Amino acid sequence: MIIINPINQQRLWKTIQELGKIGAGSNVTEEGVTRLALSLEDLEARKYVIQLMEESGLDVRVDSVGNIIGKLEGKDKNAPVVMTGSHVDTVYQGGLFDGALGVLGGIEAVRSIKELGIELTHSIEVVSFTDEEGARFGTGYIGSKAMTGYLDEATLNLKDANGITYSEALRQAGFDATQYKLAIRKPEEIKAYLEMHIEQGKVLEEHELAVGVVTTIQGPVWLEVTLNGHPDHAGATPMNMRKDASLAMAEVMLEVERISTNYEGVGTVGKTHVEPGGVNIIPGRAVFSIDLRHGDKELRSKMVDEVTKAINEICERRDIIAEIDMKKAVDPATCSESIVGMLEDSCAELNISTMKLPCGAGHDSLMMTKVTEMGMIFVRSKDGISHNPKEWTDEEDCVIGTQVLLQALIKLAK
Repeated sequence: MIIINPINQQRLWKTIQELGKIGAGSNVTEEGVTRLALSLEDLEARKYVIQLMEESGLDVRVDSVGNIIGKLEGKDKNAPVVMTGSHVDTVYQGGLFDGALGVLGGIEAVRSIKELGIELTHSIEVVSFTDEEGARFGTGYIGSKAMTGYLDEATLNLKDANGITYSEALRQAGFDATQYKLAIRKPEEIKAYLEMHIEQGKVLEEHELAVGVVTTIQGPVWLEVTLNGHPDHAGATPMNMRKDASLAMAEVMLEVERISTNYEGVGTVGKTHVEPGGVNIIPGRAVFSIDLRHGDKELRSKMVDEVTKAINEICERRDIIAEIDMKKAVDPATCSESIVGMLEDSCAELNISTMKLPCGAGHDSLMMTKVTEMGMIFVRSKDGISHNPKEWTDEEDCVIGTQVLLQALIKLAK
């Protein structure tokens, strides 16, 4: 079944703009949208999503960790559900589209199915997951972790900048943190998970394409590296007698670039700090982050091993002591081949040009692969900008992505 242009473009765009007003700054120093998980702004956004789902004719429930689930009932109530969605929480001063497009586009797609009177065998659930970003408590995917059984009690004890624990934040929002395991869904309950998301990169724009089909999601490894040298006088210490931690860090940074390029992965040193920090003092201590990502777990492990080896060799040569602490490791995920093919077929049927590409950012899809088949639709981002007030996706591209999502949902749920 091919449904041509049923998406209500004005309605979809209106919901994106309305949701974008929640948490938006009121002056130039507060640009962008800030809806940290379980904050007052996030709670207001959640009310908006629930209202929109109800207006669209969906049966709405909220699970024990706050995942909002809107359901369009299929003919076979015992059949596993087809799930789509994303999140509406944001980073500090984020944009209108990250996460929000997947939730609002999912609602619009299912609303269109209902309005067209299309009967499907499988029920469709649109999910707005709790705290994908992790901006408030330092760790994300909370809703999808809970749904897949990977949320632990230690996470609930994390604190935000104001000393509020995750458990307290959930309680303040009306949830009982001790009941988080009630959110778990069994694999046999879910036929597939499909997520539409802005690309957050420039690949589609470079190829002049509105949408792309994701093949893999790169899993990040985060390292915190501390290099301990010796602070000395910048003028009185000869170059061959220095234990300069900042120069060792600079060498490591270049090795991260070389190794990541060789493995066709990505590597980033995003945070740096040197001490004592005086203009005339040789840095005796350097602390920095390394973010390594690859769609293949084995190759990513080799990247980590080579970076670690490089750090140790550089520090041995410079007589510096290194400490390496792994802060985070998320397995990469592979999209279902059958769903990738089905998405390509959907684009072809709709006469929409597309391409396959990897995903470099983390999404709730990473967690959902632990319980079901998964696929992702990427929608073009202007200049590749995301997590930024200038984040932008054209109205027409939002509609094209939602059209592909609609076509795919019908195929999966028929």
